[in-house]
Amino acid sequence: MPMVIGVTAGLVLAAIIVLIGLFKLMWRVAEPNEALVISGSKHKTEGLGQGMGFRIVTGHGTLVLPGVQAVRKMSLDLNETELSVDCVTHQGIPLRVRGVVIFKVGDDFVSIANAARRFLDQQKMMSERVHNVFAGHLRSIVGGLTVEDMIRDREKLTGQTRAACGTEMEKLGLIVDSLQIHEIEDPTGYIKNLAMPHAAAVQRDARIAQAEANRRATEAEQQAAARMSEATRDSEILQAGYQAERDKAAASSRQAGPLADAAARQEVVVQETRVAELEAQRREQQLQADVRKPADAQAYEKRTLAEGERDARISAAEAKARETELAAVAEANRVKTAALAEAEATKARGAAAATATRATGEAEAAAAQAKGLALAEATRAKGLAEAEAIKARAAALAENQEAVVAQQLAEKWPEIVEAGAGAFSSVDHMVLLNGADGMSDMFAKALTMGGTGLGLARQLLATMSQDSPAEPASNVNGVTPAAPPSPRKHRIPVTGDQEGGTPS
Repeated sequence: MPMVIGVTAGLVLAAIIVLIGLFKLMWRVAEPNEALVISGSKHKTEGLGQGMGFRIVTGHGTLVLPGVQAVRKMSLDLNETELSVDCVTHQGIPLRVRGVVIFKVGDDFVSIANAARRFLDQQKMMSERVHNVFAGHLRSIVGGLTVEDMIRDREKLTGQTRAACGTEMEKLGLIVDSLQIHEIEDPTGYIKNLAMPHAAAVQRDARIAQAEANRRATEAEQQAAARMSEATRDSEILQAGYQAERDKAAASSRQAGPLADAAARQEVVVQETRVAELEAQRREQQLQADVRKPADAQAYEKRTLAEGERDARISAAEAKARETELAAVAEANRVKTAALAEAEATKARGAAAATATRATGEAEAAAAQAKGLALAEATRAKGLAEAEAIKARAAALAENQEAVVAQQLAEKWPEIVEAGAGAFSSVDHMVLLNGADGMSDMFAKALTMGGTGLGLARQLLATMSQDSPAEPASNVNGVTPAAPPSPRKHRIPVTGDQEGGTPS
């Protein structure tokens, strides 16, 4: 009997173990971040149509018949996809929009069913599909916006993108938890150029504020320096006054001893009263000369130096301010003076050029006039000299005509002989007949021609002197022999032999 009980208990225990093993094999539990999709039998699920063909379990366990039903898991975790989309704005400006989309499968059974039908075996491709959906809608939305709209209202771009993708994401069984536009890249530099005017204005305001702060700091420093100078002046004046009082007290203490000695000696030595008085006066004068006057001089010197330094610092501050003012005025006057000087110089140069031109013209006119006068005087003097010479020749002809004619003929005789011999100048070849007689005859004829010319000249001079005695002497001197006949060759037949030659 006990043995039967033991076997029975063993069988029961084995059956329990088998049942537990079967239960564990058939029981499936859905994790909080996943959904179980059980296919293999028709089930009615709340919110879904009849005869869907699979069952969805989330958040609890369920029994699954091995070999009859298949169980697969659908992740409900968050997913992320990076957006990098090249777009063109309404203005035609190319941009690159960078952002991120955080999405997941919806928690309701409809979303899980839609996602399961599309991504159950392709859950790793989910991010790529979502990127393509958002990229297309983002290009379409950016194409209707301007760059300024995108920069100033990114929330508008985000909202329009989520609204445009909402329907498609719902069909895919996905929900968008977050859509962020991180960066808008501008390869053309349009956004940078938009910022330049604002950056320039900010930089201008910053420089103006810095300059104003520097001006106020400089004014405060100058006021502080002035107050320091005033305090130093007052301190030095007080110190000089205290020093003068100390010097005065020291001088008084030094004078007390000699005065007391003098009084004691006066009381003790009555006979030396006068001497003591004189001695006291001398010492008093010595104290005046050696102590008090140097002390007063030293006090006066220190007081004067302190006042001088104070006045110098005040004057330096005023001079610096005045210098700044005068520098500005001087610069303005310099510019004005330079402009006036340039105008005056231009005017002076023009006047000088006109004066120089007028002086040059007057000098040239005076030179021309002087030259004409000199030429006229020279011509007049020459005419007078020729007239005097003619008058002298006329007088000489009247007194001794033969001598004058003979002198003039003697002066012109070489020319007369040359003119007579000119008849033979063109003869290339001459043949003389009759020898020496022919030669003598030829020279005699030439001399006869010269004598004839001499007689004609003499007669002409005599006639001129009788008709017009005031005729210029150049007419007499200018008488030339008659022109020789045109050159030609002469051939004189010879009947006898030439001296030293043979008949030809």
